[in-house]
Amino acid sequence: MKSFLTALAMTGIAASSAMAADLPARTAPVVPQPIIAPAPAWTGCYVGGNLGGAFGDASVSGAAGTVSTNGSGFAGGGQIGCDYQFASGWVIGFRNMFDGTSNSRSGTIGGGLLPAAVVNFNNQWFDTLTARLGYSWVPNWLLYFQGGAAWGHTSTNITFNGAQVGQTSMTRTGWTVGGGVEWMFAPHWSAFLEGNYMDFGSQSATAFTVGALSPCVAGCGFTAKATEANVLVGVNYRFW
Repeated sequence: MKSFLTALAMTGIAASSAMAADLPARTAPVVPQPIIAPAPAWTGCYVGGNLGGAFGDASVSGAAGTVSTNGSGFAGGGQIGCDYQFASGWVIGFRNMFDGTSNSRSGTIGGGLLPAAVVNFNNQWFDTLTARLGYSWVPNWLLYFQGGAAWGHTSTNITFNGAQVGQTSMTRTGWTVGGGVEWMFAPHWSAFLEGNYMDFGSQSATAFTVGALSPCVAGCGFTAKATEANVLVGVNYRFW
């Protein structure tokens, strides 16, 4: 009887051990890792260069009549600025751009004070300081609009028979508005395509007579107005 009980106990222990061996091993609970959001792609400052075309319109009106003409030329220079990305895809920033231009055009004004006089217009350079607002719909593309102040050096020369009878040449202050798209094609590097419009307002000056061209021997006033548009491509190097 004692031997039977001992054998029965040993059988129960063996069965318990076999069942325990079949149970899955206990593992430590999995702790989810925190998700770290990537740094905003467009936050930081940059410096770069650009080139493109400049298209200007200018007019002169006065005692001799009115002439309006347009022309085109080359534009190229550099820019520096900073951006800040917030609320997921929105980007705000500011930029200063300085470009030299070869934009020049001419027209003929006749009658009154200066019959058959030639008017030459030139835009030597422009400088813009703008704020911009953009939206990045994917991490490496940015669509933006911008506007602000513009400065440009323009000159207007009126000549008759080779003699200069009137001139304006100075740095003007105006305004600009534009927009474009920018593509971050490599770490720290982006390229952009944009268009801008600038209005430099009007400037008054005096055209003098040569010999006996008209009764206006003391000179007659004229007003010169200049605007310019440009299309630019450029590259920026970005610092984070």
